Amino acid sequence: MNTKDILPTTRKALQINLDSSFYGTFAEIGGGQEVARQFFLAGGASGTVAKTISAYDKSFSDAYYNQGNQGRYVSEDRLDKMLDYEYDQLNELLEEKSKKVNFFVFADTVEILNFQKNNYSHGWLGVKFQLDSNTLPNKVILHVKLLENDGLLQQRTLGVLGVNLLYACFNYYKSPNQFLESLQDNLSQDRFRVNAMRMEGPDLNYVDNRLLAVQLVKNGMSHAMMFDKKGNVQQPSDMLYKKNVLAFRGSFRPITYIAKDILNQSMKLFRKDEDFKEDNTLSFCEITLNNLSTKGEEIDENDFLERVNMLNDIGQNVMISDFKEYYRLVEFFTQFKLKKLRIVMGVPTLEKVMDDKFYYQLKGGMLEALGRLFHQNVKFYIYPTLKRNNKKIQLITSANLKINDKYKLLYNFLIDNHFILDIPTAMSEQLRVKSHEVLEMIKDNNPEWEKYVPMIVAKTIKRKKLFK
Repeated sequence: MNTKDILPTTRKALQINLDSSFYGTFAEIGGGQEVARQFFLAGGASGTVAKTISAYDKSFSDAYYNQGNQGRYVSEDRLDKMLDYEYDQLNELLEEKSKKVNFFVFADTVEILNFQKNNYSHGWLGVKFQLDSNTLPNKVILHVKLLENDGLLQQRTLGVLGVNLLYACFNYYKSPNQFLESLQDNLSQDRFRVNAMRMEGPDLNYVDNRLLAVQLVKNGMSHAMMFDKKGNVQQPSDMLYKKNVLAFRGSFRPITYIAKDILNQSMKLFRKDEDFKEDNTLSFCEITLNNLSTKGEEIDENDFLERVNMLNDIGQNVMISDFKEYYRLVEFFTQFKLKKLRIVMGVPTLEKVMDDKFYYQLKGGMLEALGRLFHQNVKFYIYPTLKRNNKKIQLITSANLKINDKYKLLYNFLIDNHFILDIPTAMSEQLRVKSHEVLEMIKDNNPEWEKYVPMIVAKTIKRKKLFK
């Protein structure tokens, strides 16, 4: 959206206030009543605001929104209960008015930076709203991480973001991309990140929330988005907190037997840890934004969705990110207080990780990169590859990989202290064919490709005529 088209926050609030077709409630917990305040400052709020409430004390929050039970206050579950409770109350108390106006509820539950500045500043925001008084309501929910190092600034960001969200629900519901872009109006990207988002309802059924997640990363509004095994968008902190995580980066075009073997064998290796617990461990197939591009810089969204579906079919969680460097991937995961993190890669990727030309932007170069990569609870699992050496085919592992002499001592330290471990495999014959060669076979209608792809994946590729 062009900056000249961006309305000031007060103008957006005023436009909503002057639109007599919308009427509703503002319910805010934890971050003050910053969003409601914007509408009162704009003027004309009596035509829009039925009620504002700030159930700041936890006992009041539980009494209103959790039937007197305790629970997490800054959570999607609490936000859903706030939206449903307040929306039901509008319909109950203002039954006659419901025939003339479209009801809405704006709600947020937020943890602002505390005085010691040692907490995780984040929040859930949502709108439940009608676009026609005779229809069921729609719902838009998002989770944000607040980045500013000052509680007052975070409150101001929350106020602007809340107005942007409500305005977008009423004006941009037909255009998801414009909806997302408008959330940044009058805000810079260094003030917040969106970690999860969901749109649903009779007027939003056309929206695919997975593509919405792709756009958030593409627009720079999020560094990473996650999908569970069913393809549902999930909030990273909810999904990852104190978990064991195994992450494998790839393009997965297509998913080959080798890729599946990498996942199976790396998980077997992980299980050898003494304190490993199956029910507390997640594996992710991670696709970087670069790997989503199949034609120049354009992202083939349908191609991406099919890859997510196929990874879900083989029981995998999926993550999309804009992380080029592995140390940024590690830093993203470790912020959620994981118990253990295992990064899975092939030997060719390990070669790049140990190449200092990829770390010119770091003041400490290779030393700084390795310090960021190998936290105490992080290990790299390395899958072998085949290389031709003097007309002979040799299996290359981390043990016989050639490393630049000036980094050999560092590399040997990582090997000796088990920061780098080899993944065993019995599929050396399959290693002779690379995934990009399998992709070319599919494009060329060469039936040989089916030898290298799991049956469930092959059926999907043939049925939907993918990768042509």
